[in-house]
Amino acid sequence: MHRFIGVLVILAVASSPTALVPTASPIRPPSPRTAIFFYGWWGSLARDGSYRHWQQYGHHPPGDIASDYYPARGAYSSSGAVVLDAQMREIRAADVDEVVVSWWGKGSFEDMRLAGVLRVARRHGLTAAIHLEPYPGRTAETVEVDLRYLAGRGIRDVYAYQPTGISAVDWAGLHERVKNVRLFAQTGKVGFAAAGGFDGVYTYDLLAYGGATFARICAEAHGRGLLCAPSVGPGYRANRAGPDRRVKPRRAGLTYDAMWEAAVRSKADAVTITSYNEWHEGTQLEPARPRSAYSDYGGAYGLRGPRAECAYLWRTAQWARAFAAHRSIFGRPLLAPRPARPGCT
Repeated sequence: MHRFIGVLVILAVASSPTALVPTASPIRPPSPRTAIFFYGWWGSLARDGSYRHWQQYGHHPPGDIASDYYPARGAYSSSGAVVLDAQMREIRAADVDEVVVSWWGKGSFEDMRLAGVLRVARRHGLTAAIHLEPYPGRTAETVEVDLRYLAGRGIRDVYAYQPTGISAVDWAGLHERVKNVRLFAQTGKVGFAAAGGFDGVYTYDLLAYGGATFARICAEAHGRGLLCAPSVGPGYRANRAGPDRRVKPRRAGLTYDAMWEAAVRSKADAVTITSYNEWHEGTQLEPARPRSAYSDYGGAYGLRGPRAECAYLWRTAQWARAFAAHRSIFGRPLLAPRPARPGCT
């Protein structure tokens, strides 16, 4: 999947694991029932001395940003304690258990912010995991060092994005040496993940891996004793963040529901959600507000105005509960008992 400067959610394990995994399979479901891809790379002029990521592709924040949607929080900084606290509170209220944090290697900007993100996430009862990005110079040797470093910070789940840049033999070797971390490969090539000694697979890319691929991927994963965590998301639109003109329309929430439905039918062990706040690619669930020249969530699940800003978070809570109960809610109305913004949480 094309990324802009870089670009993790796992949803869902059933309360009765045997209903989701063939009884002959040796796999065990992930301990977190839910999880979501999270990006802590945003920066603001007021807090960080310059804008980070919002300004990409020639934009001029705060009014002009590199996203087709405009955040309800404005062009915020991920280092702000108030922002982080509100974001993690929203994620937990959406019945998500695990936050998968985008990470670009030791010493990176994201690494410097990691401790703060982990601290706030854990304070809200969320498990923290890492989305291991393809940083420059990533090799089997550097990843082995990374895994030991992350394990020392209490990380137990690591999701490797674009893993095929390292050979399956090398992945298997390093995972054999570092056993206290579970590894998930971002791929639909289950044979590669099995040969690489991965514990499971996830898809992340909403364009390359639609709901129609989930049943095949999960069947192959279970056949090889791997966990299957296909990725669902509301849509994709990156027109303002770069030259990418591909679009997966949100269809007022129907796209998100259809992907969830496919994940339920695929007998997935978990469902990864793309994403909480990848604003560049328009996959975010974080509240967006109407603003001239930007898209918004108006009409999602029949909601308008401030209530629509929270629509996808509310729907996530419904799907997370339904998936844990091994059932679908496809076609059912959105239940949004919480008040309009402010008040997603």
